[in-house]
Amino acid sequence: MNWLTNFRTPGLKGLLSGNKKDTPDNLWVKCPLSGELVYRSDLEESWYVTPAGAHLRISPRRRFRLFFDNERWEPIPLPPVPADPLKFKDDKTYPSRIKGAKSKIAKRDKEEAPDSGAVAPISQDDCMAAAFGKVDGIPTVILVQDFAFMGGSLGMAAGEAFIAAAQMAVARKAAFVVCSASGGARMQEGTLSLMQMPRSTLAIQEVKEAGLPYIVVLCDPTSGGVSASYAMLGDVHMAEPGAMIAFSGPRVIEQTIREKLPEGFQRSEFLREKGAVDIVVDRRELKATMARVLGHLMPRRSVSDKDVSALPVEAPSADAPAPKTDKA
Repeated sequence: MNWLTNFRTPGLKGLLSGNKKDTPDNLWVKCPLSGELVYRSDLEESWYVTPAGAHLRISPRRRFRLFFDNERWEPIPLPPVPADPLKFKDDKTYPSRIKGAKSKIAKRDKEEAPDSGAVAPISQDDCMAAAFGKVDGIPTVILVQDFAFMGGSLGMAAGEAFIAAAQMAVARKAAFVVCSASGGARMQEGTLSLMQMPRSTLAIQEVKEAGLPYIVVLCDPTSGGVSASYAMLGDVHMAEPGAMIAFSGPRVIEQTIREKLPEGFQRSEFLREKGAVDIVVDRRELKATMARVLGHLMPRRSVSDKDVSALPVEAPSADAPAPKTDKA
């Protein structure tokens, strides 16, 4: 206790406390490239691309809003899988990690869509979310890998989701688009996670045998078993600027070969120069670019009224960017 604690006016008390409760803790976001603080509402308008060009990670819901016409889509139900097949435990049990990850994305989704009855729903019980809709009038199934859920690690749930989305694309005669973002296979599922690599490869083969395009959008990061399987089997590989695309990270490689790697090694621009990536696309131009590619790869076919009549509509927020109207 001191004289300032005992003798101060009501206004001074509020000044010293800083009124922290009136200031949101997520009002600003630090740009990883420039270090500057960017107002969150400005990021919303630019699809979470900072003024310096850093492409921040975004949720499946925002991916769907970015791609689908009029922000309308139909969520694809994803099959359930055994919760803890190997009874794996490190410093935490596997079910507790899953529970924590679900709580994390539930909180994020509530912030993005506080009134769930007024927006198009998504189906996500693990790191994958899938939906059917139109991209510039072209029927498309989009599967998004969510890095916020245990690093987007590939496990049985992700494998089942991939197969379900691929089968939906074949059934609807739709293009199949995958936005990959993963640290690799999920160690808590051991060999069962590695089995999803050949299973997803067979699902891709079914899509291609049906004469439908399979396009991959490589997001930051795409690595491990994901980069060694379905992420590199697309008819066209797009990548967001600055995305890390690799099997092993640069630090592991440097420690192995004891050499300094080139600047920008394993980034999307580097892989484009080496021929592993077809095009690097700014996120704000991604839908227009995707529409042009799809227009070349599959016949123009409008989705029937029956297909779209039940598609939920994403209610636009006050700070949401206006939908693109560019035609392919």
